[in-house]
Amino acid sequence: MALKGLDIFKLSPKTNCKECGVPTCMAFCMKVAQGALPIEKCPHMGADVIAKLSEATAPPMKTVQVGDFKMGGETVLCRHEKTFVSKNLYAVSVSDADADADAKLEALTKVDYERIGERMFVEMVFVTYGGNKDAYVELAKKAAAVPSRAVILDVNCPEAAEAALEAIKDAKPILNGATEENVDAMNALAAKYGVVLGVKADSLDALYDLTAKIEGLGNKNLILNASAASIKAAYQFAVEIRRAAIKNTDRTFGYPVLVNAAALAAGDKTMQAALASLFTLKYGSIIVMEEMNYAQALPLYGLRQNIYTDPQKPMKVEPGIYPLNGADENAVCIVTVDFALTYFVVSGEVERSGVPCNLLISDAGGYSVLTAWAAGKLSASTIAKFFTEMDIAGKIKNRTLILPGKVAVLKGEVQEKLPDWKVVVGPAEAVQLVQFLKDYK
Repeated sequence: MALKGLDIFKLSPKTNCKECGVPTCMAFCMKVAQGALPIEKCPHMGADVIAKLSEATAPPMKTVQVGDFKMGGETVLCRHEKTFVSKNLYAVSVSDADADADAKLEALTKVDYERIGERMFVEMVFVTYGGNKDAYVELAKKAAAVPSRAVILDVNCPEAAEAALEAIKDAKPILNGATEENVDAMNALAAKYGVVLGVKADSLDALYDLTAKIEGLGNKNLILNASAASIKAAYQFAVEIRRAAIKNTDRTFGYPVLVNAAALAAGDKTMQAALASLFTLKYGSIIVMEEMNYAQALPLYGLRQNIYTDPQKPMKVEPGIYPLNGADENAVCIVTVDFALTYFVVSGEVERSGVPCNLLISDAGGYSVLTAWAAGKLSASTIAKFFTEMDIAGKIKNRTLILPGKVAVLKGEVQEKLPDWKVVVGPAEAVQLVQFLKDYK
């Protein structure tokens, strides 16, 4: 029989629970507090108790799911305290008032590439209502048809919102448009279609009161809009909402934040990119821009990946053969480690040289060259093992192998392990590779 209230704590701490295998009950509670076990795993608790404890032990910021994307769930203000949980998402704004709306939808799909095992692309389409309901519904349909993207319906008009929701209800878009004037109608639409509701207000106090009102109506599937009045106001909203949720554990502000950089710096794409960088750090869960091209995406997504990667787990690239500058099986080989920073620095300098090279990335546990060597992750044996596992000799006819200059001490041992190869010691610094390769060629 399920126990009521907190009677669970009266169970003997000396016995083991048959279902979860941990001592009841203090040890179980400690594991729950540490996140090692879900509270639902205890069969002794009633549903009402589980609901209360689940809410009490949940992160101060609610996790919101939209399609394949998660937002929120954060527990700290700074990533050095603990890893951030949900990376921010980027959206491109289109409107039924835009003459080039179709072109913008097509253009946003062109930024789509992989970096260190992670897909980099525009995750969301921000569809803004320009006043024409029929045109807005058609644009919403086109946005929902873009593969792998979530849709945000930015509309304050309940009639237009309902028409668009009905047209793309299977896509489960975000309905971004609840204000003091339309909150009842918009909340009813969000409940009817089972979608996330975006909340807007002119001041933090007004936003807080409006959010509390919507929560009182039973809706806690929300995102909060940062002010679009000015950059200063938007920054204040983003920071104070996060601080209220994390530091003050005020769950009324415990929701992801949307920042509309397209509205804050309309027409200034350089400023929008700068704002996107700012709010990637502080603290935009969704950041909206007028467009996204590779010039903006490469540094922006690189920044996001650095911020939202566990600082205790080094970023690694996949071990393998990376042909550069049109290299084929007759090009020389350069071996280095799988630490992402090393890969990008070395590959960049090799590409700058213009000399065809096969860059061989061996598994070194994500360490840099010297660290990997000191830890035994980069040695003659590991290089020889890598050559065998990847069948380097069978894939590459050239028999010249260039070692990193900082581990020149390995040359003799590598030569013994790979007798058919000519082992050459390269420069100690990557920046010297350009001249080294040109001279060697």
